[in-house]
Order: sequence, then structure tokens, then C-alpha cells
Amino acid sequence: MNELQSIGTWWMWGGFGIFVVAMLAIDMFALGRKGAHKVGAREALIWSLVWFTLAMVFGAALWAWLDYTSGKAIADARAMEYLTGYLLEKTLAMDNIFVFVMIFSYFAVPLEYQKRILVYGVLGAIILRALMILIGAWLIAQFHWVLYVFGAFLLITGIKMFVFADHEPNLATNPLLKWLRQHVRITDKYHADKFWITKNGVRWFTPMFLVLVLIEFSDVIFAMDSIPAIFAITNDPFIVFTSNIFAILGLRALYFLLADMTERFHLLKFGLALVLIFVGIKMLIVEWFKIPVAVSLGVVVAVLGTSMLLSLLATRKAKS
Repeated sequence: MNELQSIGTWWMWGGFGIFVVAMLAIDMFALGRKGAHKVGAREALIWSLVWFTLAMVFGAALWAWLDYTSGKAIADARAMEYLTGYLLEKTLAMDNIFVFVMIFSYFAVPLEYQKRILVYGVLGAIILRALMILIGAWLIAQFHWVLYVFGAFLLITGIKMFVFADHEPNLATNPLLKWLRQHVRITDKYHADKFWITKNGVRWFTPMFLVLVLIEFSDVIFAMDSIPAIFAITNDPFIVFTSNIFAILGLRALYFLLADMTERFHLLKFGLALVLIFVGIKMLIVEWFKIPVAVSLGVVVAVLGTSMLLSLLATRKAKS
């Protein structure tokens, strides 16, 4: 039976938890006073830079603390794990954006209402991933062979994603959506950004509610990919959690920044699939060959950058 060693002390966990709650409060209440409004590219870019800067500052502070308490070798290793984990989770989060665009387009969600759904989606994702990280860490500590199960799952998922990258799912046939429409009273139109209304003493749910349920359900699906993937980089629960949460906190801003450009980055899905395949193989061969974290970081950056560059070249060629 193995015990996972973590650099996180009780005050580091507590401090990070307070930080996350504070940032969510700012996002939901202080900034939410603007009410329902369309999030422009400028606002999305500013918030994307804010979240990225905060993630990098946290990584630098983590390195400085470990350098002071544990030495430069450990500080370098853990900081590299954090950076690689963050970029890996940020890369996989882009697949969320493709699905969010599809859901919002299918339900014709007005732009000014999308922000509220994404705020709740991010909140749900944080809670869900915290639970899954705790469960995953416990499983790995108790049963080391679970890593190979994770690896096989990621490898199969990556291959399926690569083969069906151009396949567009049909939400009309989604079992969850069909069940909700058969068992829940749904209004024909939106009522501002409300999730439900009361008519003649009876509660009716709006299309906003359906969108929220599908967004939260997609979070569950994506967490099943991203959580095993981060454990291929590090087994430290604190690094796993912090890198994951920073990637999720910036998801809403990243969506509004890239939502209108998903068609231009159509090859990114193939890149994400290759990243999952690589991570799956990394976990399966760890007993015989351990791929350095720096190499993993290089592969993720190279695959992501190449797929985005090829997407831009392909769309430019198509236009010309």
C-alpha cells in the first residue's frame, strides 16, 4: 500500500481554498452586478490574461517556498510538474469550449445569457473535480495498478477522439435531453436568464435550465479525461488540484475569447486526441520507462501549437 506524498500543508490547502472562494465571489457578485450582458473580446482577453498571470504567479510563489524549505532540486521538480499539469489541463479544457459552442448554438442561447450559465458551470466543475481528485488520489495510494487503468482509458479515449474528430454529435438524440423533455415541464422560450418560472402556481423550467444541465453533464465527461491525465504528470494531490482549478477558473474567459474562432481551429481536436494518446502511453509504460516531465511539457506545447498553426494555414488556404 503506497501513501502519496504531498507538498501541501494544511495552511496551503486552506489558503488556496480561500483564494478560490474569493475569486468566485468577485466573479459572481461584484462583476455580476453588470447583469446579463454580452462579454466582448476585450473583456474576455483581460480576464484570460488575469487568470494566466495569477496561475504563473502562484507557480513562482510555490517554487520560491519550496526552494526555501526543501531545496532547489525539489522546487524545480514540483514547479515543472505544476506548470506541465496546468498547460495540460488548459489544453484539454479547449475541448470543453467546442462542446459549449455546440450546446449554445443548438439552443440559440443569447450571448448576454451565456455568462451566467458558464459561471455556474465553472462552479460545478470545481466541486466535481475536487471530489474526483480526492477519489483518484486515494485509489492510486491504495491500488497502484489503477494508473494502468487510467492509461488504458486515456489511450482508448484519445484514439476514439481522433477517429471521430470530424463527427458532429446530434443533441436531438441525446438520451439525457430526451428524458428531460419527456419528464420536465419546459417553456417554449427564454424568460430573461431565469432557469425556471411559475405559471398558474406550477413551476416551469426554461431552456436555460436544459443548457445548464447539459453543461454540467459535459463537465462530468471531461473530468473523466482530465483527472487521469494529470496523474500521469504528478501524484501530488496539491499540485493536481491547484493546476486543475487554475485551468478551470480561466475557462469562462477563454470560451468568450475563442468561441467565435472554433472553426478556425478545427484541427485542434486532432491535437487534443494526440495529447490524450501520448499521456495514456506515458502511464502504461511508466514501469519500464518514465518520460521526464519536461519532455511531457514539450510534447503538449508542440502538439497544441502545431495543430493550431495547421488549422490557421488550412482555413487561410480555403478562403484564398
